[in-house]
Amino acid sequence: MLPDSARELKARLSRRLSETPPGGVVASSVGGATGWSGVALGLRPVAPDQVHLAIRLIDQRDAEVVLAGLGEAALEEVDVRVIGPVHLLSSPADPASPDRLQRRVRPLRPGLSVSHEDVTAGTLGGFVRRPGTDGLLVLSNSHVLADSGAAAPGDAVRQPGVADGGTPADRIGSLADFVAFTDEPGNLVDAAVAALDADVTADPTAYPGGALRAQVAAPDDVDPDELVEKVGRTTGHTRGRVTAVEVDGVGVQYDEGVYTFDDQIEIEGLTGGFSAGGDSGSVIWRSRDRAPLGLLFAGSTVGGSAGGGVTFANPLATVLHRLGVDWYAG
Repeated sequence: MLPDSARELKARLSRRLSETPPGGVVASSVGGATGWSGVALGLRPVAPDQVHLAIRLIDQRDAEVVLAGLGEAALEEVDVRVIGPVHLLSSPADPASPDRLQRRVRPLRPGLSVSHEDVTAGTLGGFVRRPGTDGLLVLSNSHVLADSGAAAPGDAVRQPGVADGGTPADRIGSLADFVAFTDEPGNLVDAAVAALDADVTADPTAYPGGALRAQVAAPDDVDPDELVEKVGRTTGHTRGRVTAVEVDGVGVQYDEGVYTFDDQIEIEGLTGGFSAGGDSGSVIWRSRDRAPLGLLFAGSTVGGSAGGGVTFANPLATVLHRLGVDWYAG
């Protein structure tokens, strides 16, 4: 179907789900900071100017409730997947086995372990600048650099992250800004920036294959099964494909509860998982032109066609806008 038609169907289905009586959706018992239904809706590009409605569920039992009332024509153009619970990807699964990206490295480069002094470890995604100011800023997630909003500007940031042995001597800068979460549905980004100390050097061009493009990709400018890449603290350089865009209602489990995100990008790995715990904060780029596309922050362990679950990313253009910064390609 045409993208606008899919958006209309998505909005209609979203309204119906919001009116579902308690217990009508099995996963509605998931608690947290929001009343998340456990159902996420987005668009899956399948051909030029053609999409399917992407429906993502915690539990297969929800499918009957979600699909009820859709006509046969609509049912032929939906992409339903059970992805299970979605979690942050900051806590490393095995911090006792650090590889090159988990060590202390100078100059700084994308993909390295990094964290707030009270956080385990995530990934240094890239570098940005704030108009009218000097110096580079490190870009990653709020739950990596700002302890999900519990931190204060000026708090120390370390490389490597705490889970990888980072100590006060490994300070690289201080938290400069982050986007606060809301308890209501509709969060757009999990993002923060840290200002580098004057004596810390960085190489913003050191991505696998060289520098990324200076122009950030529009979040909806993706081909069917768009190939993408990232470099992250835990799984290193991986390749995947975009399986849905404009995904609304993605409930993500944080320590303090579930926050719900809209307008997200869904990605699956080509030969397994695209990401794992510790990869949060990675910048994702399009393989065809190396244009930066998204900021990785969460994922599931099931639902990917190649195994390993699916990954969710904030559109990078939205991240930059919300933080008031510009992408720096180097």
